[in-house]
Amino acid sequence: MLSNLLTDTNITLIILVVSAFFFMQGKVRSDLVAVCSLLALTLTGILTPTEALAGFSNSVVIMMVGLFVVGGGIFRTGLAKMISSKILALAGNSENKLFILVMLVTASIGAFVSNTGTVAVMLPIIVSMAASSNIDSRRYLMPLAFASSMGMFTLISTPPNLVIQNTLVNAGYEALSFFSFAPVGAIALSVGVVVLFFLSKFLVSKTDSSSSKKKNGKTLEELAKEYQLLQQSYKVEVNNSSSPLIGKTLADLKIATNYGVSISKIVKKEKVRFRKVLTEEIAGPKSVISFDDTLYCHGEQENIEKFIEENNLFMEKKTEAEHFFDFQESGIAEVFIMPNSKLINRTIEEILFREEYNVNVLGIQRQNEYSMQNFKNLKLHSGDALLIQGSWDNIAKLADSQDDMVLVGQPLQEAAKVTLDQKAPVAAAIMILMIIAMVFEIVPSVIAILLAAVLMVVTGCLRNVEEAYSRINWESVVLIAAMLPMATAFENTGVDTLISGQLIGKLGGYGPYILLAGIYFATSLLTMFVSNTATAVLFSPIALQAAMGMGLSPYPFLFAVAVAASMCFASPFSTPPNALVMSAGRYTFMDYIKVGLPLQILMGIVMIIALPLLFPF
Repeated sequence: MLSNLLTDTNITLIILVVSAFFFMQGKVRSDLVAVCSLLALTLTGILTPTEALAGFSNSVVIMMVGLFVVGGGIFRTGLAKMISSKILALAGNSENKLFILVMLVTASIGAFVSNTGTVAVMLPIIVSMAASSNIDSRRYLMPLAFASSMGMFTLISTPPNLVIQNTLVNAGYEALSFFSFAPVGAIALSVGVVVLFFLSKFLVSKTDSSSSKKKNGKTLEELAKEYQLLQQSYKVEVNNSSSPLIGKTLADLKIATNYGVSISKIVKKEKVRFRKVLTEEIAGPKSVISFDDTLYCHGEQENIEKFIEENNLFMEKKTEAEHFFDFQESGIAEVFIMPNSKLINRTIEEILFREEYNVNVLGIQRQNEYSMQNFKNLKLHSGDALLIQGSWDNIAKLADSQDDMVLVGQPLQEAAKVTLDQKAPVAAAIMILMIIAMVFEIVPSVIAILLAAVLMVVTGCLRNVEEAYSRINWESVVLIAAMLPMATAFENTGVDTLISGQLIGKLGGYGPYILLAGIYFATSLLTMFVSNTATAVLFSPIALQAAMGMGLSPYPFLFAVAVAASMCFASPFSTPPNALVMSAGRYTFMDYIKVGLPLQILMGIVMIIALPLLFPF
């Protein structure tokens, strides 16, 4: 009935506008929005079921799945971390040399693996190196995120590259080679390094700069003070044999629930050969409280006092910082929640953080606000920072969970340790062979990537198939699989011809450069609000039709779509890497406008001039 009242073109445009609205609003997951738009196109008869599901078997989607697994093997073995840390070590204490190396190394790694994963690996290394060199990391973290997108040297560096490849091949044009993007990436990185070299200095205030010179890295004391942990930390002794706590586990006692008090560590006194020996135990659900134990507690003073009074305990006279920094086997650190983490929208209690990761959560930082109380029922958001406490071994193991969180705030001597799995050479060999197979077209690209993904599992670079699946960002996969048929809907209903016709009518008379600029900046603007992959899917058929309508080569126009979709810097929410460094760098939205917007505009101007020179009209 609906299709009788409205033309297919109008229905498609309505679905497109509604989808774009929900993409921009950001309250509904992007993959769910994409699937709903796909269903709407199918139910209204715009797409057949076969056309609607074609995206899930598209080679672009299969390649993305395989690349997530390959990247997972590279990260899992420590190969990426080792390479980046070794190269960055060349910078020494030179602020400018460190800046240039951060950009070059990040872009180089980002050329072959996901930009989000690249930032996850580089972020803790940069924080550690900047601190050890007495330099403010704020100057480096935003350029780090931007450089991960600039490394578009290869066909597999970003999803928009694969999208325009798919559009060209489906239209009967010659496929792009593995390194077709190399000249574009070189220009993008050159512009980024030069522009950010000066703009990034605005990210560091004189106060930050002077204070950073005074400190030699992030210490336990500084972490504790950031979270105001000292004011809410107490040593409580179980020195009364009548205490109801004795002989019970923390799980049985439910101290956090009943008193609002968390216990991070228990120091036990044991007699060994006529002398007392102190042993540390990280508090866990199975920890049993014994007579003469010392409990390291965190909470508001009135809650602590109630806990002590009702359980016949004794609190030592509190002295500034004396008891918090005598860690031996345990310590504190900071982790940031990743943009696509499975922990998002779940509370600390729901996650069972202590049971799952063997560490305690002592506090949470959200948008530069610190909370040490009543945070366990807060739902976690992307970019949240958690102050954790546990044994150094268990803290180090969190590096294996980098899909969910990035370990940043460690003491320098711990953060500087780079562990390299014995499988790292195998992972390197697999990746090199995959690239060779793609460059020389020994087998189709999708087959080369799938072979590499399978080899990562078979050779043990990933522990098992389950870990391989966990490395895949299913939200991104479903998003692109569900959005690809939108291009078919554009073609079936003539939407691409309609929009491209408007562009030609309005801009075509001014020449191909103005038309190219229109497509570039329209893509760039939409990417500030919509996923870069979705934007590339929407604008690729439009750019193709616009070029064909004027009798021009589609290559510069489609490259403009890919570059504009990838080079979005003016918003912290346009790409996952931008969001990931926001909290770690203590950036505000205006920081992205101040630094990212000029870069985005300058990048567009340079590309509009350069792309026709590389790929003539």
